Amino acid sequence: MVERTDTDSGRAPNLLGEVEVEALVDGGDMDCGSGLLLLITRAMRRLEPGQLLGVRSAEASVVTDLSAWADLVGHDVVTEIAESAEGPWWFAVSKAGRGAQAVTVFTQGERTPVGRRLWIYTNFDCNLACAYCCAESSPKAAARRFEPALATAVFDEFVAQGGREVFFTGGEPFMHPELGALVAAAAGLERTVLTNAMIFARGTRRTTLENLDRDVVLQISLDSATPDLHDRQRGAGSWSRAFDGITLARSLGFRVRVAATLYDEDPKGVDALHRRLDEAGIALPDRVIRPVAREGFADRGVHVSLDSLEPEPTLTADGAWWHPVAVTDPHLRIADAPLPLAEVFGVVRDTLAVQDAAARSGREVFRCA
Repeated sequence: MVERTDTDSGRAPNLLGEVEVEALVDGGDMDCGSGLLLLITRAMRRLEPGQLLGVRSAEASVVTDLSAWADLVGHDVVTEIAESAEGPWWFAVSKAGRGAQAVTVFTQGERTPVGRRLWIYTNFDCNLACAYCCAESSPKAAARRFEPALATAVFDEFVAQGGREVFFTGGEPFMHPELGALVAAAAGLERTVLTNAMIFARGTRRTTLENLDRDVVLQISLDSATPDLHDRQRGAGSWSRAFDGITLARSLGFRVRVAATLYDEDPKGVDALHRRLDEAGIALPDRVIRPVAREGFADRGVHVSLDSLEPEPTLTADGAWWHPVAVTDPHLRIADAPLPLAEVFGVVRDTLAVQDAAARSGREVFRCA
């Protein structure tokens, strides 16, 4: 293993190419737990906030663990390149702190108590095939529809356990022919339907929309203030149809939330979006700016794992999952069936208890003197 500083050229050799870094750490086949993080931490101490550290590793686990560590301490893995499918891998890591990105554009939140909130994937087919879709939804995806009878059983148990909020997502929920029955089955709960708002203006879907109770919230996807970014990510013409959908939903008396999904921090773009939403009459608390999760179709974005992702139990027609962004990740599957719900919540609570106990246990004292 080699630790070196390229202060003369400020550039790591080989695959990092034109990415300007201040130092390069070569970890060889070390993993993060066997000393690589010590090397990286030592090198980071010599950098100023915002400067880049290059890291080379031949150990596959570092691909996952380096991102998790960076998220934990506030650094940012800004570049990841593989020499081949088997590695080695090259990374550029930006040091956090004064002078770096101080305030994120992404919406922040707190842990939701397990049992309060439940997510339902109504279906997986969609009129769009977004490049970053965590659920791998598209017009060609199998529908995998959640049936109203199953929803009734789920919500009966959810209410009995003190549940309060339910979010219906997909796929595109308005492609489910019985969406109205699914939403009605959750009457008495706080209900939100996530939609791209592109297909509910006419026909039977318009009827479904108009028949929804007006205490149902519609969360509509709009990634940018103008069509450019939104249409690149979701398809040509999708921005204007989504904006028309926002206007229609508000005219029918629905509370509308707007959610933007971005690959990168974009303060100027987000400011422009906020101005557009001001004009549209969308209240500030009803705006969500979220990052792409590196799941499903997305080949880059925020790394998520059992250790880094706060749980939001999620049901599909064929299972239960740790979080709605992770329904294509077999490592974050909780159960092979959505019921019994008590077991789903129980697994989540037990897992959190183990994680919290590990965090409280601290480090082992190993004295040599």
